Amino acid sequence: MALKLGILVSGRGTNMASIIEAVQTKQIPQTEVAVVITSNPGALALEIARSFSIPIAVVDSLSYKNRRREFDIELAKELAKHGVTPKEGLVVLAGFMRILGADLVKQYAGRIMNIHPSLLPSFPGLHAQKQALEYGAKVSGCTVHFVEEGVDTGPIIIQSAVTIRENEMEETLAARILEQEHRIYPEAIQYFAEGRILIEGHQVSIRE
Repeated sequence: MALKLGILVSGRGTNMASIIEAVQTKQIPQTEVAVVITSNPGALALEIARSFSIPIAVVDSLSYKNRRREFDIELAKELAKHGVTPKEGLVVLAGFMRILGADLVKQYAGRIMNIHPSLLPSFPGLHAQKQALEYGAKVSGCTVHFVEEGVDTGPIIIQSAVTIRENEMEETLAARILEQEHRIYPEAIQYFAEGRILIEGHQVSIRE
């Protein structure tokens, strides 16, 4: 049975595109992108999803302002409707600018992934590249991790490092990190689809 992916997006969708391409070229085996769900009706990612003929759902975050539980319930409904269940699915956050509530995270425990543009646990939250530059870090990068209730605190699956250049600008650092995101996010999903990920406490190991 194919693994059902539900990709959650809010913006450009470049990571989403890299994942869809990896699924369609069979880099990620026995997997189907079942639905793309956005919190932003104007997200550019929707055009990409349409170009791949992938079902789309809109759960507008502005319509659920100060009603996070109701927002999460609607997300869960859309995921279930497209077969992305806690037993047979994987929820992939790809630039999704909304924090998921505890109930939804618990429901999909071990089945929600996110990518963050820093080497966690350093520089969690927003503007990670700016944080790294202001701190004077010499190395940054990106991290694919499972989602827990905390912000960017879940078990780390895979990371990729990027050396920070002398007089680096936030925009150039972000662009170089994004290149690595496009590489390692599909790889992490591939490991999951192949049943190679083992979570023990807060540690993730990848079986050969």
